[in-house]
Amino acid sequence: MRTALRALAATAAALLAVTALSPAAQARPEPKAPEEFVALRSVDPTIIQEMRYTTAHTFLGERVDGYRQPVCVLTRPAARALHLAQKRLSRQGYSLKVYDCYRPQRAVDHFVRWAKDLEDQSMKGEFYPRVDKGRLFEDGYIAEKSGHSRGSTVDLTLVRLPALPTRPYRPGERLAPCFAPKDVRFPDNSVDMGTGYDCFDTLSHTDDPRIQGLRRANRQLLKRTLTEVGFVNLPEEWWHFTFTPEPFPDTYFDFPVHRRSVAGH
Repeated sequence: MRTALRALAATAAALLAVTALSPAAQARPEPKAPEEFVALRSVDPTIIQEMRYTTAHTFLGERVDGYRQPVCVLTRPAARALHLAQKRLSRQGYSLKVYDCYRPQRAVDHFVRWAKDLEDQSMKGEFYPRVDKGRLFEDGYIAEKSGHSRGSTVDLTLVRLPALPTRPYRPGERLAPCFAPKDVRFPDNSVDMGTGYDCFDTLSHTDDPRIQGLRRANRQLLKRTLTEVGFVNLPEEWWHFTFTPEPFPDTYFDFPVHRRSVAGH
C-alpha cells in the first residue's frame, strides 16, 4: 500500500511540475523578419524618422501594439529606393521624413478594436473632426488588413533642410483639426502639405482640387520623386506610397517593430 501511495504521490508531483512549466513551455518566441527586411537607417541614415505609432500622438491617443522601438523597417528594395529618392531630394534642399513603415498585423488589429469602440473619441478633434467614427470602415479609413504589413509601404513627407526640431506631443493638450492652417495645427517640421499626417478627411486626397499653390506643389514634388524610383501613391492619402514590385505581395507579417527583428540583416 505504501509503495502504491508513493507512486501516486510521484505521479501527482510530476503532473504539477508539468502544469507549472506549461506556460513557459508553450510560450512562443517573437517572430523575426525574413532576411529581405532591413532597418532603413542601415541603408540611409540621413532620412529623418518620426515614428508616430511609438508615441501617444496617434488617432488612437496611445502607442500602437507591436511598435517596440522607433525604427523604420522595410523590405530591402523599398529601403534602397528611398535612398535614391533621398539623394535626389537632398540636391534640392529637402529630406524625406518617415512616419510609418512596416506595420505588424497586431497593430492593424489594434486599429480595428479602436474603430469598433465608438465611445473612444479622444482624438477626434485632430484626426477626424468631420468624420463619424461609425463610418471609418465604410469610408475606407480603417481596414482589417494593411499593405504596410507586407513591408514595402511607407508613410512619409518632405522636410526643408536644415531640419528644425519638432516638439513632442503632450497627452491631453488641446487638439486642432488636422486640416487647419499649418501654424494652427500640431507643429511639424515638414513642408506644408495642406493637412497633417493621418488626417481622416477628403482634403488628404493627393490631388484634391482644394489644395492649391505651394501646398499642391509640395505634394506633387513628393509624388513625382517617389514615382520615379518605383513607388505608387495611394490617391486617398498624400503620404502613403508602396514600392513595386513588392517582394511579398500576399504576405502579412506580424513580427514586432524592433531592431532585434532585423538584427544581422
